[in-house]
Amino acid sequence: RHKCGNQKSCPQDYFAFKIISGAANVVGPSMCFEDLILMSNVKNNIGRGLNIALVNGTNGELLKTDAFDMYSG
Repeated sequence: RHKCGNQKSCPQDYFAFKIISGAANVVGPSMCFEDLILMSNVKNNIGRGLNIALVNGTNGELLKTDAFDMYSG
């Protein structure tokens, strides 16, 4: 098994991630980083529009998550 359910392992000094887009109002998006779910319906931290996770590119630390509703402005 590879991190985040990916088909291959990442090379050394690379981070594993997987981003899954939502499907209308039926299935919400999810983000996995280094085998840790950052955003999902279960964590209740996603929203309509753009869902963003800010991660430190050096050590992989999650800094912030947020959603920006592009529909309502």
